[in-house]
Amino acid sequence: MKKSILVSGITIADAIEESFVGDILVEDGKISRVAKKMDAQADIHIDATGKNWTAFPGFIDIHTHGAAGHDAMDATSVALNGLASALPKEGTTSFLATTMTQSDNAISAALQNIREFTSQEGQAEMLGVHLEGPFISDKRAGAQPIEHIAEASYPLFRKWQKLSGNQIRLVTLAPETKNGMVFIKRLADDGVIASIGHSDATLEEVQTAVRSGASHVTHLYNQMSPFHHRNPGVVGGALMEDGLTVEVIADFIHSHPTSVKLAFREKGAERLILITDAMRAKGLPPGVYDLGGQDVQVTKKDARLADGTLAGSILTMETAVRNVQSITGCSLNELVAMTSANAAKELALANKGKLKAGADADVAILDDSFNVQMTICRGTIAYTKEWLS
Repeated sequence: MKKSILVSGITIADAIEESFVGDILVEDGKISRVAKKMDAQADIHIDATGKNWTAFPGFIDIHTHGAAGHDAMDATSVALNGLASALPKEGTTSFLATTMTQSDNAISAALQNIREFTSQEGQAEMLGVHLEGPFISDKRAGAQPIEHIAEASYPLFRKWQKLSGNQIRLVTLAPETKNGMVFIKRLADDGVIASIGHSDATLEEVQTAVRSGASHVTHLYNQMSPFHHRNPGVVGGALMEDGLTVEVIADFIHSHPTSVKLAFREKGAERLILITDAMRAKGLPPGVYDLGGQDVQVTKKDARLADGTLAGSILTMETAVRNVQSITGCSLNELVAMTSANAAKELALANKGKLKAGADADVAILDDSFNVQMTICRGTIAYTKEWLS
């Protein structure tokens, strides 16, 4: 049986209800009680009184390729264990293992490996797969290898879905490519999120994609047809179509701070999800790292191919939170929405994205500068800041 945990005197944040200072009791991996004050005993007591700490529902990163030297495409248990073990340091308690445009054999191997993986105690929980490519536009490939781009194929997707153990939850594709619209409808019928990304679509094609069942946009602004006043492109469609939820990489490198602020203003916190799109170099020193067989030069601030193309990020979720709050002045409610509640809603996860009795005990505890102090994954303390240890 897991140890019980009592967190007391902490600000408790929620996507909808007003935050308040109170106590959280965790038992058997679940939140058993939340109250302004409770008389309870626990195996572990974390007293936050006077510390100006806030308890957030654990962050959910629906677009992350890797960290700490590991990548989901490595197709090894070591890689997934390494990724799941690294993420709690940034407050992330669950994630979608994200693939990239590669050969059928490489994607198949990654998906079979994912099928066999189960997150352990003290790790972020793998919720499934974000299939990024290969059904994308060669005009907007970015760091996705052009030679492996393929036409949208529902039979191939079904093969991969079976290999994954039905764990593919989200697919990034270009709707304007051959079979794209029909493929979106099939995904929607299967209950899989169809996301517009790496796309050169026109506004009209985005609108058709939404009518076909697309509901999501992969890393807004990046590798998509830009906004022009006579041709609004994917960016214009993403910002104006109410049925689309958008991802944002808020490292201020993939998108200018003003662009991030624009997304927040136009979509609102309820239609925006913060992601990292991180690659294996996150958390490691600068150097040259592999991404899908390509050398990526990583500095202290970004990751790029030899030609300067951005190749994922080294962003952490806590930095994304800090950045977005700094430019928007958004509330705790809005931060919870963008870091966990919206993703939980999209993925139909009734027990995540909230700190309520009966929910999974996924908790990210941050100080008033949005630095992670402690992370609890399904009732187990997975990370504690060194000075607290």
